[in-house]
Amino acid sequence: MVDPSPEPATRPLSDEDDDGGLTLLVLRGGDVIRRPVALGDRITIGRGEAASLRLDDDSISRVHLEVVVGEQITVADLGSSNGTRIRGKRIEANVPQRVALGELVVLGRSSLVVEGTPRPEDADAESSDGPMPRVRRLAERVAPSEISIVLQGETGVGKEVMARRIHELSGRAGPCVPINCASFSEALLESQLFGHEKGAFTGADAVKTGLLEAANGGTVFLDEVAEMSLAIQAKLLRALEDRKFFRVGGTKPIEVDVRFVCASNRDLRQAVADGAFRRDLFHRLAGIVLTIPPLRQRGSEIVPLARELIASASRSSGRPVDLSPQAEAWLLAQPWEGNVRELRNVIERALVLGGDTLTVDDFSLDPAAEADPVPEGLSAEQRQEREQIVEALRLTAGNQTRAAKRLGISRRTLINRIEAYAIPRPQKD
Repeated sequence: MVDPSPEPATRPLSDEDDDGGLTLLVLRGGDVIRRPVALGDRITIGRGEAASLRLDDDSISRVHLEVVVGEQITVADLGSSNGTRIRGKRIEANVPQRVALGELVVLGRSSLVVEGTPRPEDADAESSDGPMPRVRRLAERVAPSEISIVLQGETGVGKEVMARRIHELSGRAGPCVPINCASFSEALLESQLFGHEKGAFTGADAVKTGLLEAANGGTVFLDEVAEMSLAIQAKLLRALEDRKFFRVGGTKPIEVDVRFVCASNRDLRQAVADGAFRRDLFHRLAGIVLTIPPLRQRGSEIVPLARELIASASRSSGRPVDLSPQAEAWLLAQPWEGNVRELRNVIERALVLGGDTLTVDDFSLDPAAEADPVPEGLSAEQRQEREQIVEALRLTAGNQTRAAKRLGISRRTLINRIEAYAIPRPQKD
């Protein structure tokens, strides 16, 4: 809880924050407290009037600790009776520092960003201080709050899994409602988000409840939010600010209580700079930005995750399956450019091809897929997407509808990508 003061400890972000300033973030229970700071600031935290950032909590001393923001950031206990006993300890920017009153983060950018990108010593994420554990810990800390969250990372790293985990820990009684913004045209996305009234347009034969309304009391997960048109962005911004909206063709405002979690495999700041994403909407959505590292930088997770996927499939089929040591080594040696999604596809294929113990041979690529010529001029991202489409079509025996569902895109988008990437056309369905 924050004691009111002439200069509030919390405030909304604005365009002024793009000057490279710093932000002090305090995480305590379900509360998220943020305050702009600058180099040279000395911020005292406590419950007394002498503290520059006051927390109204009897478990905190009147002047509990001090954060000094310089070229090196330090946090020190100020002799509190129940304090942190930290003596001038240096802390790293953008990394949560556990103290008695909660967690502190001094952020090197004005948006509340916690990057999952590892330092060189964290390349394999083997320890509890690796990039992914840090991201998970902060996600768990902020989940019970109302703050909006943006999840960034490569395609297939598990952004939707993280979003659902945040919702589970939020305590919100409503559902978690996902929508892939890249799967719909502008008009259809507007109808999906906000709903429409009967007669709003040709074919609107009945009232349609939008996903924001359906998620009332819960969480809306906007996947690939950077693909949303500027017009829909403007309408979403208004809904965020007012907590109410109008159905397409409607005149009665609909009030909602929803928490927003968004995901993008693009850097939203760059999208803002390019004019493709509204700056004001970014600041409303990006209360905290969590960057999920790719699977290749989370080496300790690969085999346990593979075993978890195998166990899940085994429960469904009733056939227990093991993983040979050689297969484990093979899994660890792969680059996993498609991340967790690629690993899941590889496991599913191996379960079809293998026996009671999966071997390296069971993970070998389909010879037909290996012979499939890849068009020249494709970027690395396009090649990765092409591989995912080929694999989805193989796993669904060429059924385009089921393949599109597996990939999380519309059937029309899938057909367009098949043509663009010169993928041999599968059977019609």
